[in-house]
Amino acid sequence: MIFFKVIRRVIAAILLVVIAVPLYALGVTWQAANNTLTRKGDVIVVLGAAQLNGRPGEVLEARLEEAKRIYDLGLAPHIITVGAGAPGDRTTEAASGKYWLSTNGIKSKKVTALEVGRDTWVSTQNYVKFMKVKNMKDVIIVTDPFHCRRAMTMANDLGAVASCSPVKSGPNALANSGKRYLIREAGAYLAYVSLGRRGIHISDHLG
Repeated sequence: MIFFKVIRRVIAAILLVVIAVPLYALGVTWQAANNTLTRKGDVIVVLGAAQLNGRPGEVLEARLEEAKRIYDLGLAPHIITVGAGAPGDRTTEAASGKYWLSTNGIKSKKVTALEVGRDTWVSTQNYVKFMKVKNMKDVIIVTDPFHCRRAMTMANDLGAVASCSPVKSGPNALANSGKRYLIREAGAYLAYVSLGRRGIHISDHLG
């Protein structure tokens, strides 16, 4: 009798974890996506997305627009664009982002293009390394709303102090993002925080 009580308690505990942990991941991912307050930082980082022959795609352009908006508000004095090119590309996500910003009212010397990284982790490693060289600590990450939590967590884990300013327009803005994106990014976040470095490739594949 006691044995069966113990088994029931163990099963109940396992079920609680199985339900509670994914709900937590969904909750923090949703909370970060709905952030309406962005504090000042040392630098703004625009995470990369697809570009075509130097022209930012819709996702990347929305991120660049948000970076320009908060730069113009005086929230940070410098912008970093990150992202390498896909095989066969004539330019990179970072370079196309810098060009867009420099042709939309931001001085070129105020933008640094780090042309590395085809995923969140590698991009984060490189811009945090650059920040440390420049004695920068606080970063405002500009990316899609549901990507904010994972992007901030990676930056914080590498020693930066991160906040996020999610895009307000474009195909991945909150109004246009479905539950599938939320679930995918919550899964990617959970893979990263639960598996550590082993979960990095899983998380970037999911997100």
